[in-house]
Amino acid sequence: MHKRTLLQGAASAALLAAAAPVFAQAQPFKIGLILPMTGQQATTGRQIEAAARLWMQQNGDTVAGRKVQLIVKDDTSLPDTTRRLAQELVVNDKVDVLAGFGITPSAMATAPIATQSKTPLVVMAAATSSITQASPFVVRTSFTLPQAAVAMADWAPKNGIKTAVTLVTDYAPGIDAEKFFRDRFLFNGGKVVESLRVPLRNPDFAPFLQKVRDLKPDALYVFVPSGAGAAVMKQFGERGMDKAGIRLIGTGDVTDDDQLNDMGDVALGVVTSHHYSAAHPSPANKKFVAEFQKANKGLRPNFMAIGGYDGMRVIYEALKKTGGKGGGEALVNAMKGQIFESPRGPVFIDAQTRDIVQNIYLRKVEKKDGQLWNVEFDVIKDVKDPGKAR
Repeated sequence: MHKRTLLQGAASAALLAAAAPVFAQAQPFKIGLILPMTGQQATTGRQIEAAARLWMQQNGDTVAGRKVQLIVKDDTSLPDTTRRLAQELVVNDKVDVLAGFGITPSAMATAPIATQSKTPLVVMAAATSSITQASPFVVRTSFTLPQAAVAMADWAPKNGIKTAVTLVTDYAPGIDAEKFFRDRFLFNGGKVVESLRVPLRNPDFAPFLQKVRDLKPDALYVFVPSGAGAAVMKQFGERGMDKAGIRLIGTGDVTDDDQLNDMGDVALGVVTSHHYSAAHPSPANKKFVAEFQKANKGLRPNFMAIGGYDGMRVIYEALKKTGGKGGGEALVNAMKGQIFESPRGPVFIDAQTRDIVQNIYLRKVEKKDGQLWNVEFDVIKDVKDPGKAR
C-alpha cells in the first residue's frame, strides 16, 4: 500500500512538473508601455502607442502560444513617476518587458529596476548615447543623437556653411547633439560661434533666436525634443531669420513629420539628418504610412512611431526565439543581433551594445501635392552610435 502511494505521488509530481512550462506559457505575456500621454511630450506617447497597437493589429496578439497584453501607463515625462510606474508594473502586474520611455531621464530612472528585476527595457524613443550602458537589460529601437548630429556636421561645411550657432534643449540628448555636431564641425573646418541651451520645461525660444540673429552665423543648428519643433520654426520665421540669410539645420526632431504641415512655408528648404521620414520611398514604408494613417484618422507617423513599431517587432521575435518561455536574460539575448527590414530601411540590433545600427538620411523639406515632406536626398549606411565608437 505504502509503495503504491509513493508511486502515485511520484506520478503526480511528474505530471505537475510537465504541466509547469505549459502553465507558464498559458500566462499572458505582458508589455508595460510607459509613455508621456499628457504634457509637453504627449505627441511622443500618442505616436508610439498607435504604432505598437498597429503592429499587434497586423501581426496578431498571440506569439508562440502566449497572449500578448499591452499595459499603457502615462508618466507625463516625469522621471520619478516613470520609476514608480515601472516598479508597480514589475511587482504588481508582473510584466515580462518594460518599453516606451519618451525622454532620457525617464529611461535612466528605470534602468536600475530593469537590472534588479532582470526585466528587458526596450527604449522606443529616448536618444542619449549612454542609455544602453545604464543596464545590461536595455535594448534600443529608436536612434541616438550622435548618429544624426555627426551626419549633419559632415554635410554642412560641404554646402557653404562655415559658421554656426548651436541651439539645443538643455538635457542629456541636447548636450549629445551639441557636442557631436560641434566636435565634427570643427574637425571639418567649421566654426561654432556660440552654443546656446534652452530649458527643457516651458521653453521660450524668442530670446535665444534674437541672439542668433545678432550673431549672424551662416546657419543655426537645432535640436529640440519631439513636439517642440513647430515653436522653433514659428519663431524663426517671425524674426525673419530665413530672410536674413541664416539657414536652419538640425536633427530631424525640428521638422517632425507629426507637425510639419502646420509649420508653413518657413520650413521649406530646411535640411536635417535623421533615421526616418514618412516620405521614405520604400514599399515597406509606403504600406506602413498608409496603414498607420488609416488606423489613426489620417495622423502621419513620425520617427517616434517607427521606434515603437520596430520595438514591438523586436519583442515579438525574441518571444518566438524563446519558444514562448520568455525570461529576462533569454529575451534580451534573443533581441541581440536581430536584423530586419524596417519601414525606415535595413536595421540591426548590435549584439555588443544592444543599440540600433541604421541608415541616417539627409532630407530637405519640400512641398508635394500641397503637403510638406522631409524628402531624402542622401544616405549614410549602417551608422553605429558614434558615442560608443570612441
